[in-house]
Amino acid sequence: MSGSELAVIKPEGKNYVLTLDALFRPNMAYWCTLLYQALKTYIWLQCSDGSIQQVEEEVAMFCPMICREIMKNGTGSSKNHAIVLPERVNPASLSLILDYCRFHQIPGRSNKERKSFDEKFVRIDYEKLCKLASAALSLQLRPLVDLTCGALARIIGGKSPEEVRDIFHLPDDLTEEEKLEPLENINDDPTIRLLNRLYAKKRKELQERQRLKDVQVQEEQKDERSLDEILCFINGDGGIITTSCV
Repeated sequence: MSGSELAVIKPEGKNYVLTLDALFRPNMAYWCTLLYQALKTYIWLQCSDGSIQQVEEEVAMFCPMICREIMKNGTGSSKNHAIVLPERVNPASLSLILDYCRFHQIPGRSNKERKSFDEKFVRIDYEKLCKLASAALSLQLRPLVDLTCGALARIIGGKSPEEVRDIFHLPDDLTEEEKLEPLENINDDPTIRLLNRLYAKKRKELQERQRLKDVQVQEEQKDERSLDEILCFINGDGGIITTSCV
């Protein structure tokens, strides 16, 4: 490096080279941004597929699970001591989660800005949304869990059990009642929780339809007894014609 240059060394050999000419630029925002970048600290995260990536520590710590690993166990400081993320967290989901954290960890944003960001953030296909909800749950990022589950609820809320099973690729060889039976949810998957709530609602609707149908059938049943039989029934003869009724 020549004497006319100043270097700020970043972790893993990332350099920001500043010329002396640049030192005299009047753009303070430029220098503040560059200084901020130089002072950032990074951690290493390992996804379920074994891939390892370096991310900003302050962003990653927005996730309680990652924050706990850093504070209690001291992991993540290097590539050889990366924080191993839960199985549900794949690289695609992690990328989305970090984008969410980068936006929401910045103080001073208005509720309107946050709401607008959240609405656009969950406009993804349902498969990605399901994986994102599961990954957020694994990282204990409750605001994102609530956001993704709310979006999933809106997707499946007005659909029939058949449509829901088709969306989530569930087997369709069951009766209507069996399709509405609660699904086993050992790992407390938010998607399964939503489905079970929907199924409970659909079961009530099915029971109410059956009740109304039974009532309608009863009302439509005609009394085919003769007048003499009806009179005998009224008189307490149980509808059986006897010589006294004739």
